[in-house]
Amino acid sequence: MIPARYAATRFPAKLMQPLGEKTVIRHTYDNTKATGLFDEVMVVTDSEIIFEEITRHGGKARMSIRSHESGSDRIAEAVADMDVDVVVNVQGDEPFVRREPLEKLLEVFRGEAGRSVQVGSLVQVLKEQRFIDDPNYVKVALDKNNNALFFSRSVIPYPRDPAAAPVYYEHIGVYAFRTAALLQFTAWPVSPLEAVEKIECLRYLENGIPMRMVITNYMGVEIDTPEDLERAAKLL
Repeated sequence: MIPARYAATRFPAKLMQPLGEKTVIRHTYDNTKATGLFDEVMVVTDSEIIFEEITRHGGKARMSIRSHESGSDRIAEAVADMDVDVVVNVQGDEPFVRREPLEKLLEVFRGEAGRSVQVGSLVQVLKEQRFIDDPNYVKVALDKNNNALFFSRSVIPYPRDPAAAPVYYEHIGVYAFRTAALLQFTAWPVSPLEAVEKIECLRYLENGIPMRMVITNYMGVEIDTPEDLERAAKLL
């Protein structure tokens, strides 16, 4: 599922911006489908413009019935009546989706060890200080089992002792959920830390649900600002 909101706060209409020969949202949809990992790929949107953009190029899209605060809420509405075990949320502003990171993410749900995993997501190492300092890049601290300890737009961990050589992980906006965990998420109110940081996955942590993070060398560009779009065009 690809949640796609037209009126993004920081960069309105960003999903309909041209990136090469396609819009951002079409890159995301086409690249997700091209991984071959999923039984179905669908855009879930509140926008007739985005709905038309996907369907007129042969893709699948579904209109949200209600307004939603987060992409997870939008997806939960769409899957509530579907018979599906694991749902993957690829944010609409992730045009450089590749098979390998998504395959690694799905792997943590498999086998005996995967039975206990309810929610998973992706991280990559941040090395440039300007990105580490940028609040548009969500940082995450991990425990020794790669479960998330905390997400923040601030610098975490804080380098009180730079000689300790901290590793900074950026949270990539790709999630995988057991359907039951996702539906439970939407039944909870917005949590205090989530409200402060504007990071929806903090709602899981505040309600005691672990998030298993998968480290990848994704190195794509998430389109949050016009500057990101310029970087994406160069990368393309």
